[in-house]
Amino acid sequence: MKSVAVFVFLACFAGLQAVQLKCAHQELDIPKDWIDMNNVCVKKMRGQVEEELKASMQYMAMGAYFARDTVNRPGFADLFFKSASEEREHAIKLIHYLLMRGELTSSISDLIKRNLAPAQTTWENGVSALKHALKLEASVTRKIRDVIQVCEDGSNFNDYHLVDYLTGDFLEEQYHGQRDLAGKVSNLQKMMGEHGALGEWLYDKKLQGASS
Repeated sequence: MKSVAVFVFLACFAGLQAVQLKCAHQELDIPKDWIDMNNVCVKKMRGQVEEELKASMQYMAMGAYFARDTVNRPGFADLFFKSASEEREHAIKLIHYLLMRGELTSSISDLIKRNLAPAQTTWENGVSALKHALKLEASVTRKIRDVIQVCEDGSNFNDYHLVDYLTGDFLEEQYHGQRDLAGKVSNLQKMMGEHGALGEWLYDKKLQGASS
């Protein structure tokens, strides 16, 4: 009985302390003149965050598939897991940019509205997966160009800084990545055309060497 009383006392004390430690949040009086992004542009940027995260989830599914013991292509798995991390990093960069420009200070909870589940979870072989990855990158590139167009031409406010950032950092990486994937599709198709499944196994070994 004594131990129960002690427990009740401690629980009440902890609750009292929690109430006392709560900080009263008052709205700060910060000038808003520096927050000058166009609302349409902000909406497109928020949408692009979702696009990058959705691409990351798709790559995660691809990596998990090729890492399965029944598939056992660690080179492909590493390639796609790395791509998943890169897409997630892109989303983080976009969030940091919006924060730098004074956006996302409120309503952060509704930043991600879409279902990010991957559209596909199995692939016939390495070639089909690489083709899927290339189409995915091309889709992301088109979405980035859409953001650039809206923020440059689709409003009265031409956001030179954002357009330069997306063009220089994001599009540059996208185009190099697409060319790299196209080359991988070409090489793997040639190897499988000559050696069949053995060609895919050999190419996986090559990918393992590239990631080590």
